[in-house]
Amino acid sequence: MRGGQIKPRKLSDEVAHHLEQMIRDGEFAEADRLPSERDLMRHFGVGRPSVREALLHLSKMGLVEVRSGERARVTRPTPQFVIDALAGPARHMLTAPDGVRNFQHARIFFEVGLARNAALHATKEDIEAFKEALEANRQSIGDLKRFERTDVDFHYALALMMRNPIFTAIHDALAEWLLEQRHTTLAAGEDVKAYEAHRAIFEAVAARDPDRSERAMRNHLEYVARRYMNLVEKR
Repeated sequence: MRGGQIKPRKLSDEVAHHLEQMIRDGEFAEADRLPSERDLMRHFGVGRPSVREALLHLSKMGLVEVRSGERARVTRPTPQFVIDALAGPARHMLTAPDGVRNFQHARIFFEVGLARNAALHATKEDIEAFKEALEANRQSIGDLKRFERTDVDFHYALALMMRNPIFTAIHDALAEWLLEQRHTTLAAGEDVKAYEAHRAIFEAVAARDPDRSERAMRNHLEYVARRYMNLVEKR
């Protein structure tokens, strides 16, 4: 067996670990105030810097809210919080070789699944909301900013049908990270073509045809990805 030193954890890491475990065990419930910094220092036998660093770490995890002059309060991380924490690394990944292609592939995989789910499980109310999103998209043809907004709303309607906040958070993140792609393709006069693709997706979902819905979404997003890469290469 290979040898190696086991690095001792910093005091702040130990404090953060114990506080996290106490929150998980229910000793501190959501919205509860944690003890004061002085009480935490006394309880764990550490200095103020260690306590503050531990609270900052827990804040980055979404487990506590820290405000100047107030005791830290226990919070619950939301799906949006988790996704937002990935924003910085995601933007860095987009600049890597094939970074955009990787995100395009992830979006296709994700939204093809949303389209198929909608065809199988959408309620009458879901279909009506989806139809309204499509109509708003049609009415915005010729107005780039408005069309971009209704384009996002159309795809978001599919994410809403999952009735799961994780899916809507992922949708929002992908829409933001690939915003430059959407702007580039639509600015090249693609709004009518995009609307027609949206209409094909809607009709397939409304017909309760999962295979057709999946195919329509895949065709749409694969075309957008190809079109974007062609425009970028011509720059």
